[in-house]
Amino acid sequence: MKTCLVVDDSSVIRKVARRILEGLEFEIVEAEDGEKALEACKNGLPDAVLLDWNMPVMDGYEFLRNLRRMPGGDAPKVVFCTTENDVAHIARALHAGANEYIMKPFDKDIVTAKFQEVGLI
Repeated sequence: MKTCLVVDDSSVIRKVARRILEGLEFEIVEAEDGEKALEACKNGLPDAVLLDWNMPVMDGYEFLRNLRRMPGGDAPKVVFCTTENDVAHIARALHAGANEYIMKPFDKDIVTAKFQEVGLI
């Protein structure tokens, strides 16, 4: 079973994402900020990361930069999931190593489509 790390400071968003991704047969690991997400990655890299941008302690952008510098950190498919929708944010995320970008609010169809685009399902 593939694993997905869901990183978001909102417990509601994590719960919604968990429900969708478990329906797509992913095993879920959750983190409420980038620092906790990096710790989770040190214990074992996931196949996918659903990543929020704006979080306390360490934001999604900083987490992504750190992830991509880890040994094997280029392997997980990273899908940013955020309210930041301007072109500069999207370009910055993709330049830092994100594979795709989802706008909040999202639903099962959007997540399924993006995960298919990056080859996860």
